[in-house]
Amino acid sequence: MTVTTDDLWTAARTERAALADDLAGLTPEQWATRSLCGRWTVEETVAHLTAAASVGPWRWLRSVLGARFDVDLHNDRRLAEHRGATPTETLERFRAVVGSTTSTWGPTAAWLGEVVVHAEDIRRPLGLQRTPPASVTTPVAAFVASRDFTVAGKTVSSGLRLEATDGPFATGDGPLVTGPTLALVMVMAGRPAHLDELDGPGVATLRERVTG
Repeated sequence: MTVTTDDLWTAARTERAALADDLAGLTPEQWATRSLCGRWTVEETVAHLTAAASVGPWRWLRSVLGARFDVDLHNDRRLAEHRGATPTETLERFRAVVGSTTSTWGPTAAWLGEVVVHAEDIRRPLGLQRTPPASVTTPVAAFVASRDFTVAGKTVSSGLRLEATDGPFATGDGPLVTGPTLALVMVMAGRPAHLDELDGPGVATLRERVTG
């Protein structure tokens, strides 16, 4: 089945809305929980998602140039811009961009992947569970495995055969790795927390690449 750009943006809207609903009753302590995304808390990661849905290509370019190509500094500045004075305000700002199709350069699957990966970055440490349907995670997995874009998915999965157990995603040649599509996406995105959901002789190689 062909996945269109409209399909991908519809999925992004659905996943943003689901995340916003999941965040509606968080305590201050939960908002301050460290996410799976490096140094960012849950609230900071939500603010990053708001920024990603608010900054178009030319503004993004100006921001990166202003940060002298330091992408971390650029991300931190835009995150701070879109973070509210309170977690409630941060969530309100995120809800305001649920339907946004604003993005920088690159395939739409990359920006859907941004939503899927960061939503899991947020949910996992909080003990919240949502598995997007295979129609959402499959194009994200295919994109992440195909190139090193915002994450090093192609490098991480190189020389391995990845096969989803809950959908049609399959790619590569080499030692086999099987598991849920979302777990494959997260590990390709460099998140070792999902390694234990995977099986097969290629998992040891993935573990070394992601945690080494």
